[in-house]
Amino acid sequence: MSTPQEASTLGTYQAAVHAAIVEMARADIPSRIWSHDHTVWKPDPAEITNRLGWLDVAERMRAYVTDLEDFAKAAAADGITHALLLGMGGSSLAPEVFTRTFGVSDGHLELSVLDSTDPRAVLSVAERLDPARTLYIVSTKSGGTVETLSFFRYFYNRAVDSLGRERASRHFIAITDAGSGLDRLASAHHFRKAFHADPNIGGRYSALSHFGLVPASLIGVDLRRLIARTMAASEACSTDIPVEENLGVWLGAAISELARAGRDKLTFVISPEVAGFGDWVEQLIAESTGKQGTGILPVVGEPLGAPQDYGRDRAFVHLRLGEDTAHDAALSALEQAEHPVIRLRLADTYDIGLQFFLWEFATAVAGHRLGIQPFDQPNVESAKVRGRALVKEFSATGMLPQQRPALTDGPVGVYGDVSARTAGQALLEFLKHAQPGAYIAIQAYIQPGPDVDAALQDLRLALRSRTGLAVTTGYGPRFLHSTGQIHKGDAGRGLFVQLTANMRRDAPIPDEIGSSISTITFGILKTSQALGDAQALQEAGRQVLRFHLGSDVPSALARIIETLG
Repeated sequence: MSTPQEASTLGTYQAAVHAAIVEMARADIPSRIWSHDHTVWKPDPAEITNRLGWLDVAERMRAYVTDLEDFAKAAAADGITHALLLGMGGSSLAPEVFTRTFGVSDGHLELSVLDSTDPRAVLSVAERLDPARTLYIVSTKSGGTVETLSFFRYFYNRAVDSLGRERASRHFIAITDAGSGLDRLASAHHFRKAFHADPNIGGRYSALSHFGLVPASLIGVDLRRLIARTMAASEACSTDIPVEENLGVWLGAAISELARAGRDKLTFVISPEVAGFGDWVEQLIAESTGKQGTGILPVVGEPLGAPQDYGRDRAFVHLRLGEDTAHDAALSALEQAEHPVIRLRLADTYDIGLQFFLWEFATAVAGHRLGIQPFDQPNVESAKVRGRALVKEFSATGMLPQQRPALTDGPVGVYGDVSARTAGQALLEFLKHAQPGAYIAIQAYIQPGPDVDAALQDLRLALRSRTGLAVTTGYGPRFLHSTGQIHKGDAGRGLFVQLTANMRRDAPIPDEIGSSISTITFGILKTSQALGDAQALQEAGRQVLRFHLGSDVPSALARIIETLG
């Protein structure tokens, strides 16, 4: 990896970054972080002193490598060929990075990640995987995540139907904190294994704990090599390094000072082979910094445009693998237009381990500079509470609240405080709410897939072209465990475009393990989460407009995009 201070262009912001580093040197911030001093962030130690285990987790995980390798070999020897991880947010994003980056090594398991409650997403995975050849990884730190436990009940019952209870139990493992609800379920139902994670690490900082390394071992990632790269980052951020040369301090100072100067839309440009890292770092930054009326908004997966496509609220991060030069010309043009560009180089894919730690440390430093606590998520619960209330209402009445559309345009219904004749015009009217420093968040409560990915990207680029604003996209409810915090905790300038669609198929969620009785379905759960999130946003003073797209999502989005011109 190149030295960022040499490769990056901060322009007029360099002086502020240097001053921040000098201040942190005087205050002995790096040493205090390593000594677990909660006063780096807040006078109250709650959710700080018990959230700093990530600082040395890589070194401690060395002791588990042989056991993890042996476990993976034993699973493969038993004829298991696939693994399905059931999780959300911090439990699912790092495993997804590993499988997208490394694929599967010979003699190991092919890994899929399910973090969508869309019933078609659930059914497509269920119908593709044979329970007799699948290892189900139930992964949640708290042991009570509603989506994860819903997945578990569905797939456990399916496995029991196919294999019988005794055989089925051997196809399940848990990753959770010791003593959690999931840990007790794993014991009661005789799981093949329950891995106990470090309780002193929050979900989004857990990539290098059991939450990340158990799935990584199953697909054949060289854990020793990965940990060695992580340790290199740890050393580059250690107290042995002068503060002015500390890589994590520099990066944390850069992203926080850019944000304080208004460059708070941190836009990631990543080489394709390691592009999966973007979704992980998006959660880390958004959920850690988006609170108390401030925040750094990560923008991930956006194709690079020309300098005139961007406002003065952008900063860019280039994560380059090896000698990839694909983005050099576009980034040079951005630099010439005085947009700041941070450059980091990965020597090979195993430098993903280095990047995990580097960004964790930098985000902790940025939290200090922004005056916020980077390890809690105070606004995440609001959408969950409202979603749970809607599920309870459905269970009691058999109905969700009925909403009347503000207008109907063919198959598209538009919901919100808007006056227009077409869906496209409604969107144009909605965009007039944009304030200086605004951004647009597309929240897609629809089935993920390549055709929908392409349609969402088209909408994103059309909105950027029309407004010059940063536009993010996220599938729901997955993003509730990621960017949902910044959506409700930042300065409130976001415009939220929620997308829902018809569900041709649905899947029941068993009320109990081993029971066929089902009070709700995945479709009801997802709809409740979408409506609950909209309520939480509106109660937080955010602008929300919902489009119900009917049955043909790409076609409906294409009609709306035409209006944007």
